[in-house]
Amino acid sequence: MEPPERLTAQLAGAEGKTRQMGARLVLDLAETTKADGFVEVAHAHVSGVSVITGGHGLRRFLRDLSQDGDGQVAIPTTLNSAGCDREKMEEMGIDWPDFLEQQFEIVEAYEGLGIDATLSCTPYDRGIDEGEGMASWAESNAVCFSNTWTSLVTNRESGLSALATALTGYAPRWGLHLESNRVPNILVHLDCDMNDLSDWSVLGDWIGKQVRPDWNTPFGPMPYITGLPSHLSFASKKALTAAAANYGCAMLWAEGHTAPPPLQPDGQGGFQPPQGGWQGELIFTKADLQQRYDELAPKGRVDLVVIGCPQASLEEMRITAAAVRGYMEMGVKIPNQRLWVFTSGENYQLAQRDGTLALLEDAGALVLKDTCPEVTPYNRNLYNHLLTNSLKAEHYLTSGLNRLPTSVLPIEACVAHAMDPTLVTGDVPALQAKAQPQHATQKTHQEGTVLLTGGGLRSQSAFAVEGRALVTDVPVTYLGYVNRDTGVIEEAGHPLDGMAIEDTVLVYPKGSGSTVAPYVLMGLLYTGKGPKAIVNRDVCPLTLPACSLLGVPYAHGFDHDPCYAVNTGDLVRLERSENGVTLQVLERVQA
Repeated sequence: MEPPERLTAQLAGAEGKTRQMGARLVLDLAETTKADGFVEVAHAHVSGVSVITGGHGLRRFLRDLSQDGDGQVAIPTTLNSAGCDREKMEEMGIDWPDFLEQQFEIVEAYEGLGIDATLSCTPYDRGIDEGEGMASWAESNAVCFSNTWTSLVTNRESGLSALATALTGYAPRWGLHLESNRVPNILVHLDCDMNDLSDWSVLGDWIGKQVRPDWNTPFGPMPYITGLPSHLSFASKKALTAAAANYGCAMLWAEGHTAPPPLQPDGQGGFQPPQGGWQGELIFTKADLQQRYDELAPKGRVDLVVIGCPQASLEEMRITAAAVRGYMEMGVKIPNQRLWVFTSGENYQLAQRDGTLALLEDAGALVLKDTCPEVTPYNRNLYNHLLTNSLKAEHYLTSGLNRLPTSVLPIEACVAHAMDPTLVTGDVPALQAKAQPQHATQKTHQEGTVLLTGGGLRSQSAFAVEGRALVTDVPVTYLGYVNRDTGVIEEAGHPLDGMAIEDTVLVYPKGSGSTVAPYVLMGLLYTGKGPKAIVNRDVCPLTLPACSLLGVPYAHGFDHDPCYAVNTGDLVRLERSENGVTLQVLERVQA
């Protein structure tokens, strides 16, 4: 596979050190994925902006990257949401030393690379013209939305791989670029009425929670959903794909709303299963929906209500404003700005023009732009229990990003709680551990000798690393579930919960969750809290970039699954030579 002439020149440094770094990462990813070529990309969207997501790893990397001053993006590139609305810092009450200074150090570094600081996590919702062709997007909800509902095709990139493509203009042709990989692997039948936007968010989250470690979903769960109503609004589509993306879903099919899945008809109006059969066949019922609402209902005093994760569309803002209007007509307003509505700069301007913004603000709501509920650092002297309409928000707000107890209700009920703080009384609920079905492990203790053969990174030469293995067959979610200061995995129910990745040979299938994962890993590596080597079963764009750029020994694609062949605690040797990479168990840990 010969890279394009310009990419080869970039790798040789002909366009400066910054683009050389991007070219090295693109080629590493191409070789690792066994790409069959390269695609020229029309648009990139880069994640990793908020201080609380990228952290010191992001700030240090951007500082190092921009110090040469020789790099600009080669294609139109937009930027994900920041951690605050810089014009409303006082109202947000952020209690974080130098937060604004750190936040706009990050934004200005991206702008220095020629990136358009749109600060939106919904690039598909106005603001860009591209609606088709090849893209390189690093925002999980945007990836799933674009692949599902538009003609724009993108892999589920990390913030780093999207940045590398933005700098070079090229991406490896692999994964979802190939029609052969855009095939559903889960069958989901919807067997209940869906009456609120949040119902769709619950459905997406519920689907993700059903995925098991032994399912073969190399590009994430990709459901084909049947039984849908004849009409789906833009905001309903957005809620569904955003929540499903929490669990690595990069696209889905919706009967009657998307192109038919690439499957053979079964002669009865449906489709035959894909080759190898469905990984799962699921039915979502009224009881499932009600059970999730019962679990997610507020059980104590609500301190703050947040709407707009991902950033609110104009439809969501108008629904919120309509709910607010009914109270205003009775002379009731929101006390103490207990309702925050997050949206993009584009939709903020539209809401300003049509009166939606004025209505919300007159009612006492705080409308914020350029930021999003999940990446905002909340003042814990004021807010210790949040209520939202989004399972995407709930997923990340309860994680290590903020560790906030978070409840979920439809928008109208959220507004009711914002208006009346006495609807639920009593102490703020404690943050509950969230052991999930997909955390179930299939591992058993192994004995005997093991020598596995796999592949490495193009940019890495010979290495030999020995150390104790830390092994799981469940994906690792770096953002929010790996402590960015200690490197300890903090995810209730995960097989490695409470264990530190520091100084280990870390073996896991792939990363999951946010596309900001590489920056969290880089931060741990910078401070000496990261692993000495990483082994993945599947190609992992969330892990590989950090290893490529910081020189951490990396391996993948073994002849046998290392997640099952190796035990946690085994002494192992990971070695690269001209013949490839080997993983050898030198000493077994006792059962």
